Amino acid sequence: MVQAVLEWQAGTVTAIRPETRQTKSFTLALPNWMVHRPGQHYDVRLTAPDGYQTERSYSIASPPERVGVLELTVERIADGEVSPYLHDVLVPGDQLEVRGPIGGYFVWEVSLGGPLLLVAGGSGVVPLMAMLRHRAAQHSTVPTRILYSSRTADDVIYRDELDRLAAGDRAFEAFYTFTRQPPGGWTGYRRRIDAAMLAEVIKPFDKRARVYVCGPTLLVEAVANALVQMEVPIEQIRTERFGPTGA
Repeated sequence: MVQAVLEWQAGTVTAIRPETRQTKSFTLALPNWMVHRPGQHYDVRLTAPDGYQTERSYSIASPPERVGVLELTVERIADGEVSPYLHDVLVPGDQLEVRGPIGGYFVWEVSLGGPLLLVAGGSGVVPLMAMLRHRAAQHSTVPTRILYSSRTADDVIYRDELDRLAAGDRAFEAFYTFTRQPPGGWTGYRRRIDAAMLAEVIKPFDKRARVYVCGPTLLVEAVANALVQMEVPIEQIRTERFGPTGA
C-alpha cells in the first residue's frame, strides 16, 4: 500500500483557474487516483530535456469526494523552479508528473469532530480549503471558523467560495484580516494575527477547539505559541509551515 502511494504517475491537466494575481488552481485527471485525507499533499516533478529534475510539494485543494481528479492551488514564486512553469507554460491537455497523497499528521475529517478552528496565512489556506470542502460535501454541522490573514483583499484565495459557504451554513464563519491594504469600508481586522484576535475568534469554542494552522513560518509559530498560552491542549493543535510568503 505504501509503495503504491509513492509511485509517480502522469496526470492530465483538465482545467486551469486563476484565483488571485499570484495563484492558480490546476485540475488534473489521474489514471491511478487514490482517495486522500483533507490536509494531505502531492509531490510535483518536472524533468528538463537534459534530464535535470526538480520537485515541489503542493497541498491538495480538492475534497476526497471529487473522485478521479486532483486540484492543486499554487502560488507563483518569482524565483521558483516549479511554480513559474505551472503558471506560465502549462496549458490544459498537458501532462504533469505527480505522486501522492502524502502526509498523515496535518489532516482533518468530519469523523474527528470539532469544534474546528482553521487559521491561514496567504496560500496556507489551501489544505484548509480541502477540509472545508470535505465538510460541506459531507453536510457536516461541526461548528467551524476560519481566520485568514492576507496582504490585501485581492490576495484572498477562494474569497467568493468562502463567503458562499459562510452564507449558507450557520455553523461556519469566515474571518479575514488584512496586513497591508484592507478593502474600502472595511470594519474588520487590519493587522497581523495576534493573541487578542485569536482569543476573540476562538471564544465560542474555548479550549475544546481542534486547531489547524498553515502559513508562513513566523505566522504559524506566533499562532501556535498564543494558543498554548491560552491553554488549548497541544495535542489539539496541528501546524504546517512554509517559507516567507503570503501574509
